[in-house]
Amino acid sequence: MKCPFCNQENTRVIDSRPVPDNNSIRRRRQCDECHKRFTTYEKIETIPLTVIKKDQSRETYDRTKIQDGIMRACYKRPISVEQIERTIDEIETEIFNKEEREIPSTEIGEIVMNRLKELDAVTYVRFASVYREFKDVNTFMDELKKMLK
Repeated sequence: MKCPFCNQENTRVIDSRPVPDNNSIRRRRQCDECHKRFTTYEKIETIPLTVIKKDQSRETYDRTKIQDGIMRACYKRPISVEQIERTIDEIETEIFNKEEREIPSTEIGEIVMNRLKELDAVTYVRFASVYREFKDVNTFMDELKKMLK
């Protein structure tokens, strides 16, 4: 592992511990050259996952797409980065536990909305309004009425 500060290749692990999601390991490392410390994470390598888009095109699964959508929905909401990361980890776990090689983007969207509903109502409505492409106020109100029940 190269040191991010001096680019030397001689680093050693000082401490290892599992991350709460149980899918990765956090390692504290120290550079033998400059003696600075840094953290790395090791994740389990998963089978490649292909997402089937609405237009039936296919693309490789990309965590950052989910992350970007959730970050936009959480804008100016009292939700910590840790809560967002935990939510994304839970979404990924649910997706990969299906053990499918292909998954429709609509299914991913529904999983994301279900997790956001548990996290924060406003964030959920923001995400749903973009994801479900609400065309008018009535469709928006219908979704709000479902939430209030």
